[in-house]
Formats: sequence, structure tokens, C-alpha cells
Amino acid sequence: MNAIIRAGLASAIAMTSAATLAQDVGTTIYGSDGKPVGTVAKAEPRVVMIDTGKHKAPVPTNLLFDGEQGKSVNATKDLVDAMMDERLAEAAAKRDAKLAKGAEVISAGGRSVGTLAAVDLAGNAIVLDGPAGPVRLNKEHFAVSPQGDLMVLYSRDQIASAATSGKTAPSGSGAR
Repeated sequence: MNAIIRAGLASAIAMTSAATLAQDVGTTIYGSDGKPVGTVAKAEPRVVMIDTGKHKAPVPTNLLFDGEQGKSVNATKDLVDAMMDERLAEAAAKRDAKLAKGAEVISAGGRSVGTLAAVDLAGNAIVLDGPAGPVRLNKEHFAVSPQGDLMVLYSRDQIASAATSGKTAPSGSGAR
């Protein structure tokens, strides 16, 4: 009977994520060089967001381990920042390639919000022509969805509100 209880306990511990074991917000994560990579900004069951000071980098919890100083990842701060720089540059290039006059645009919620009436990437001026009228936005207000669609980082309601009020961009940080 004791063997069965021990086996069950061992199984439960093995299934507990690294985030649950010690990844509280504010915990320092160390790198392979023994120096801090950053601190935990957000902890979820499968991903820990590490704030390096330059980026907030998502790191799968299964890549964290107990090192000499504490929770660690097998990378240095410089490597994590370089990987994030590369990811952000790739995302910006994909976004910029999709930003073209006539392109269909969806909202952060996945609903159609109109087409691009004008695009000036050098001037960072994009005009979205939506059902409520035109809205001037910056390229940073756009991303490419996981499905490959051009997406504005605001809700359909925020876009409509900005169009009717004559604002150049919706207020707030955008919808998620």
C-alpha cells in the first residue's frame, strides 16, 4: 500500500509545473553564466514571462530548472534579448509586408473592420477605411494574426469610436 501512495505522490509532483513550484512574480531567473536574466513578470502554468529590462520574454516552464543561485534557464540575458530582437524584427517585417493599400483588416477579436485606404510606411501613417469612416493609425497598431491575417490591435468598437470622433487612433492600449 505504501508503494502505491509513494508512486501516486511521485506522479503528482512530476506533473506539477516549474511555475507552480517557485515562479512567483518578482522571482529572479538566472542564466547559464550565473548572472540574472531577469525577473518573472507573469507566471502561467506553461509559460513564464521574464522581464529582462529590455524585453518581456516568454519562456516555457519546462525549460526552467533549479540552478546554484535559484531558478535558472540555459541561456544568458544577452542571448534571450537577441532572440527577442530577432522575433520582433521578423514580426515587424511580416506586418510591414501585409500593410498595403486595399488590404483587408480584422480586429483583435477577429472581426472584419475594413480595408487600408492609404499606407505610408516611411511616414508611419496608415489610414484604415472602416464602416464608420476612416481612422489614421501607425504601423505599430497592426500585427499579423496566427492565421496570417492583417490585424489591427484594437476592437471593432474602438475603431468605430475613433472614426466617429475624428481621433487619429483609438485611446487605450488596444484590445487583446
